[in-house]
Amino acid sequence: MELNKIYFYTASIVDWKFLLRRNHYKQIIVQSLSYLVVHNKIRVYGFVIMPNHIHLLWELLEMNGRELPHASFMKYTAHCFLQQLRSKKSDMLQEFTSKAEGRVFEFWQRNALAVHVYSPDVIYQKLEYIHNNPVQGRWLLAESPLDYKFSSANYYETGEDDFKMLSHIGERL
Repeated sequence: MELNKIYFYTASIVDWKFLLRRNHYKQIIVQSLSYLVVHNKIRVYGFVIMPNHIHLLWELLEMNGRELPHASFMKYTAHCFLQQLRSKKSDMLQEFTSKAEGRVFEFWQRNALAVHVYSPDVIYQKLEYIHNNPVQGRWLLAESPLDYKFSSANYYETGEDDFKMLSHIGERL
């Protein structure tokens, strides 16, 4: 990914496990995104946190030390997941034992999908997809996109940013 371009980004939990089903794991993602926004490393235009994956419509603004912000985000959230599972002495931790050399645990699948979105039509299409994801077929996490808390849908409907990290895409285009 490159700085100052808008991307539709999808990251999935290893083997599509439902790690993000519980709200405290979703909060780790929100807190990490918020930190990067406050420190002007990213701008988040839309998001949804599903039980086993996330979708973001975001822009990387500047390096976070020597790495791009998305790399920091993935590392930090994985570290927090590990801490959370260890502190709860969860049996679920063993499900994330890594087969990769040099790693003990792995939470995010490698090679997250990052698609540069270059036109307003494509950007709004992706935003609609993000907001409708929780109400689609196999998920049915809410009756309306506005009823699903861990999404930017309510922000675009009401203008209220409960997460204090969102930027309206209309201001960027």
